[in-house]
Amino acid sequence: MIAKGKVWKFGNNIDTDAIIPARYLTTSDPQELACHCMEDADPKFITKMKTGDIIAGGENFGCGSSREHAPIAIKAAGISCVIAKSFARIFYRNAFNMGLPIFESRELFEAIKEGEEIIVDSVSGTITLASKNKTFNINPIPPFMEQLIADGGLMKHIARK
Repeated sequence: MIAKGKVWKFGNNIDTDAIIPARYLTTSDPQELACHCMEDADPKFITKMKTGDIIAGGENFGCGSSREHAPIAIKAAGISCVIAKSFARIFYRNAFNMGLPIFESRELFEAIKEGEEIIVDSVSGTITLASKNKTFNINPIPPFMEQLIADGGLMKHIARK
C-alpha cells in the first residue's frame, strides 16, 4: 500500500470518544459515523480533510473503549492510514480488523507539522516527508495483513475465503 496525503496532527491519549463521540453510537452506518469523525478533538476536521489524508497521533492513540466504531469512522471518512507514537492495543487490533492501516513512528510525530504531505509505503516500511527530504522507517505490514487490509478487514477477508 502506498498512501500520499496531508497530515492532520492530534496529541496524546486521543480516546475513542474523541474519534467518534458516544452520542453517535446509535448507528453503525459507516457514512454516518464518518460525518462525525474526530468531532470532539477538532469540530471542523471533517470539513477540512480530504480523502487520502493521514492522521498523525501522539502516545496511546485510540485509548478508551473497545468500540469498533472508531476505526470504522476514520476509514469511512477517507483517511488512508493513521500513524502514531503508540496505539492502545484494542484500537490496534480493531483497526486491522476493520481494514484501516496503522503504523507506529515516534520520530515522525516530532518532525512533522500539520498540513505537510507525506508518502507512506507499507511494503518497504518507509514514510517520506518530501518537504524536508527526510525518510522514516516503520515496520512493514506483513503480507497476510496487507491482504486483510486489501480485502476491507477481517470479516470481508474471511468471506472471500
